[in-house]
Amino acid sequence: MGEEVQGMESGLDRRGSWNIMRMSHERRRFVLVSPVIGVLTLLAVGMVPDAAAEDVRSKQWYLEAMEAENLWKASTGEGIKVAVIDTGVSDTPSLEGRVRPGMDLSGMTGGPLDDYDSHGTTMAELIVGSGREGLKGLAPGAEVISFRAGLGKKFKGSTTSGIPEAIRAAADSDARIINMSFTGKYLRPSEKKAVEYAQAKGKLMFAGVGNDAEKKNFIGYPAAYPNVIGVSAADKTGKVAKFSEYGEYVDLAAPGLDIPRWCDKTFRSYCDEGGGGTSSATAIASASAALVWSKRPDWTANQVLRVLIDTAGRDWPKDKPSDYLGYGLIRPARNVVKGEGKPGPADVDPITNKKTVSVGSPGGDSPSDVSTPAAPSQSPKEVASDGKGTSAAAQSSDDDSNNWLWPALGGLAVLVVIGGGASAAARARRRA
Repeated sequence: MGEEVQGMESGLDRRGSWNIMRMSHERRRFVLVSPVIGVLTLLAVGMVPDAAAEDVRSKQWYLEAMEAENLWKASTGEGIKVAVIDTGVSDTPSLEGRVRPGMDLSGMTGGPLDDYDSHGTTMAELIVGSGREGLKGLAPGAEVISFRAGLGKKFKGSTTSGIPEAIRAAADSDARIINMSFTGKYLRPSEKKAVEYAQAKGKLMFAGVGNDAEKKNFIGYPAAYPNVIGVSAADKTGKVAKFSEYGEYVDLAAPGLDIPRWCDKTFRSYCDEGGGGTSSATAIASASAALVWSKRPDWTANQVLRVLIDTAGRDWPKDKPSDYLGYGLIRPARNVVKGEGKPGPADVDPITNKKTVSVGSPGGDSPSDVSTPAAPSQSPKEVASDGKGTSAAAQSSDDDSNNWLWPALGGLAVLVVIGGGASAAARARRRA
């Protein structure tokens, strides 16, 4: 039911830029932007199991870096539901009691609680996992609603992926956040309308921007839609990877390298060597939003996003977002623990500064088709893959203002300078 999803490859930029997994896409070839291998070839070739479920928690470096223990004293994400549109979510000890079925739009046997690859299960654990014999989620008190769509190579040549239907179903659920750890190359009107529908229902949507910058950096959907937050991936030093998709549709960056994931659909072991990508980064961004929203349940999606932007780690003007890191490295502790960030108006998009259309409350009734006044997505900028005048040059900053994501790892600041003076390129959605 979905068109082909090609796996994303991850890589570490030793110069210290944020890394994201890139996704390739032919016709509507969806790429899961996460560190998983199997049917979807979601990660680097040659990955082998190297982390037993019992000690996989020790591999989750970003939990310490993001001050998770302090975060959980203030918020665990309780009361917030996250819709995960993916390959399904299977039952694991870490997800016991934390996942409920949404809908299955994959056209396969089984249902939303049957993962045909392991990708969706990894994303769910990164968001809400208890850590029992598995991954500890950044928002362990939240819940996941699984919406299964057709995202694997086995769906190549089919006429529909089920993605638009899954987005609409998630919009009609009581989930406040929609996690989409996949990407596609082409804009689809039905998918765009589904995204607009979800935005009008008050949902906050995150999607990975892709992992193919070294080959053919392209604009990726749904991350590039005006109503979706495009997420890039970072390494332990807060730097963006050379394989990360980049452009005017990158909004925020989150941890996305060396992060464990289920190796395949057998769920026998985790892999972590070289793992990560914008799939994982997207899940961690969704979990970050859940932590903020749980503490401030009366806020709207606009207000949660505004606070995430205000408190993001960056070393450049907020009104000139980076094509590589967007508004910066996501850091929920600055709001959840320290109370930083201003929510601002409930009905104004913090990126476009335009009023948003809201139809009903999250999960409530609304028309079957909603068109919001968002600017249309732009065509992708073709970027040379040889790095001449296009790569991000990361520099260490002497700024010790604690504006960065990884205080536990030294709080390194990374200034991204885009060659050719293109660092502040603004897409239609970027008008903060």
